[in-house]
Amino acid sequence: MEFNEAAAAAVLRRLRKKRGLSQEVLSGLAAMARSHLSMVETGDMLPTLPTLWRLAEAFDMRPSGLVALIEEEMEKMEKGD
Repeated sequence: MEFNEAAAAAVLRRLRKKRGLSQEVLSGLAAMARSHLSMVETGDMLPTLPTLWRLAEAFDMRPSGLVALIEEEMEKMEKGD
């Protein structure tokens, strides 16, 4: 399975909105620039492992859990859901 930045973007945006966080707040919690987060959320920039790790911590979840959600989204996208 090839990495799909659109799936990662969708998951991150969905988690942020579900938790009621603005990009400004989430980027502060994840110690990253808001513009960087915005580019990751739109799929314009590939998130690195350290970025995913910091975002997972900001969401109070394990990085493996975040990656699993991204994998699930990728599978949905492959099936056309």
